[in-house]
Amino acid sequence: MHRYIFGDVTLELIEGDITRQPDMEAIANAANAMLRRGGGVAGAIHYAAGPGLEKEAHPLGPIKPGEAVITSGHNLPNKYVIHCLGPVYDRDIPHDKLLADCYKNAIRLCEGNGIKSIAFPAISTGAFGYPPEEAAPVTLKAIIDAMPSLKSLQTIRVVLFGSHMHEIFREALKKLI
Repeated sequence: MHRYIFGDVTLELIEGDITRQPDMEAIANAANAMLRRGGGVAGAIHYAAGPGLEKEAHPLGPIKPGEAVITSGHNLPNKYVIHCLGPVYDRDIPHDKLLADCYKNAIRLCEGNGIKSIAFPAISTGAFGYPPEEAAPVTLKAIIDAMPSLKSLQTIRVVLFGSHMHEIFREALKKLI
């Protein structure tokens, strides 16, 4: 784990599984527009949360790229799931702004609901084709830019699948700070 403290807020980069973050009050879901089970991160989160998650989430859709909505965590060890629709790379333009909006809107939902901690996956870097080397600085800059104004959110964790992805994000963070 790599931990960076910015004022009163801690940013963590870890290698792991987004569905296994029991110390986080919320996790973010790399959702699809209809907030259905799907594959990848969304499939794993829905599987771990149970069928109640889709039943609660689906009526909140469809959402557009960059938007986020909140539900309870159901069978997850987290109280909340924040569903973010990331951009499909080179289809949803401007993809960098839409990706940043995912994180900003999720953070706003945390602040609005008094959430103290959230874990994010690397949104859009799987099936949506966003190259991790391009996504990492956009993701981290959006998070860092939001940090000075945070009141309730104290810990933001980016959970990265595999050591290669962790290294990409760690290098991008070094360049930003």
